[in-house]
Amino acid sequence: MSDVLIIGGGVIGMMTALQLADAGQQVTLVERGVCGKEASWAGGGIVSPLYPWRYAEPISQLSRWSEGAYPTLALRLLEETGIDPEYRQKGLLYLNVDDEESALGWARQMGKPLGRVAADFVRQKEPEVAITHENALWMPTLGSVRNPRLGQALRARLLAMPNVTLREQCEVQGFRQRGGQVTGVNTAQGMLDAGQLVICGGAWTAGLLAILEVRLPVRPVKGQMIAYQAPLGLVQRVVLKDGRYVIPRSDGLLLVGSTLEETGFDKSTDAAALASLKQSAEQIVPALKQCPVAYHWAGLRPGSPAGLPFIGALPERPHVFINAGHYRNGLVLAPASTHLLVDQLLARTPLIDPAPFLPTLERLSHSVA
Repeated sequence: MSDVLIIGGGVIGMMTALQLADAGQQVTLVERGVCGKEASWAGGGIVSPLYPWRYAEPISQLSRWSEGAYPTLALRLLEETGIDPEYRQKGLLYLNVDDEESALGWARQMGKPLGRVAADFVRQKEPEVAITHENALWMPTLGSVRNPRLGQALRARLLAMPNVTLREQCEVQGFRQRGGQVTGVNTAQGMLDAGQLVICGGAWTAGLLAILEVRLPVRPVKGQMIAYQAPLGLVQRVVLKDGRYVIPRSDGLLLVGSTLEETGFDKSTDAAALASLKQSAEQIVPALKQCPVAYHWAGLRPGSPAGLPFIGALPERPHVFINAGHYRNGLVLAPASTHLLVDQLLARTPLIDPAPFLPTLERLSHSVA
């Protein structure tokens, strides 16, 4: 029997397993597909909320801690696995921000180096970026990670750890209960018991909890993205304009995202989204009109009320924990939100105040919209 059984092999599940294993726990991670292949793979990898000043303080606390953790985590995984998560700290240019004063006030309060820059500065940093306003905002410390490779590195590290068991292609079919307490799960590969359970199935978490007659206000929100095969170095930094962004990779791929669609669990792509994403990308970087779109895909974010994740034990089920509902910020918040959950699992002093994230009866009763 494992100390902890984790359901869900995205970045949240894998980082939870890594931290528990580092702490000497026996961990089993169950994933219905292949680890790191759902929302963790589909996102862009910016290590910050898109407009961080528009979020509640608890999310900002998680974001600040996670941002500081990513450089060390990326280096660790590269050394341990040989797989480079490609953490890049080149900064972010914000174009056409309509609430600049709020942004600058937030930066002063947080001690963030966010400042107003002139159009000439943008042209110097990114000559191929079209700027239509006199000013932009610039955050030089912001980074990004190549999330598919982060997932590959986390999976490889867990496979090499003797106190971690990965069970992929292993869908949970039900929960084992004894005396009113959940003690394990039933899967197609058999029964699995554990002292504690962690459910972090992203957009699918609510369906899992429904088996336990727990209503979790988390829903799937589709996001479509595209990637151009561009000349290496066409764009060096993340650029954000009117809610759409371009993210450069080290091999010339230039990611563009993303849509927000309420379509249930449908992950199909469509021509309308492709055209919209191309239009946004080519307004930001006109030279992309001459580049081919190499990839077009979709993923499902776990939407939640106000984008505030649920992190902690279920009411009246002290051995069942959840970590879900990060909406657009799963990768952004993963290092801190998993650390906060592991603090609770191991009865350590918490990283930050866990109260805003706990799945209380009041929060569970809120509408998902």
